[in-house]
Amino acid sequence: MPSTLTEKTSTSTLSRTQARKFFLFGAVGLLILALDQATKAWVLHAMPLYSQKKIIPGFFNLVHVRNTGVAFSIFAGTENPWRVPVLAALTVVALAVIFFLYRESRPEERVKRVALSLIAGGALGNLVDRVRFGNVVDFLDFYIGPYHWPAFNVADMAVTVGAALLGVSLLRGEKPPWSHP
Repeated sequence: MPSTLTEKTSTSTLSRTQARKFFLFGAVGLLILALDQATKAWVLHAMPLYSQKKIIPGFFNLVHVRNTGVAFSIFAGTENPWRVPVLAALTVVALAVIFFLYRESRPEERVKRVALSLIAGGALGNLVDRVRFGNVVDFLDFYIGPYHWPAFNVADMAVTVGAALLGVSLLRGEKPPWSHP
């Protein structure tokens, strides 16, 4: 009987560990999704399309633009009827890969898990826009003089920070899941 009790305790602990691990994924991902969608809703409500509000002259504006492409407006302006379904499908595939990487991560790989959670939340935020509007709402415009960084949004920031953290986790020696014995 004691071995059965030990097995149940071990299984129960594993389940709680897994639950905590996935709570982080869901909490961070949903927080990013909610923040992204709330800020975009404000832009849609407060700013007409193609308008801008100077916040820090010579450095930062709020704008209301639409990105029909992907990051940094790659593939923007393409009027192919398959553009939205293909980009949405690629996002779903990327989310599946992110979920797999997260599931395979070890509990001590905290930086990697936060990174993947940020990337997933950002991908979901832009996927919602793509499905709803056929494009992504961008509104943060940083620039110096005439040199503008492409406009972006909260989801883009989460993906960028997540990718940087993922790079840090790999540099710190957190092994990719396919290298685990």
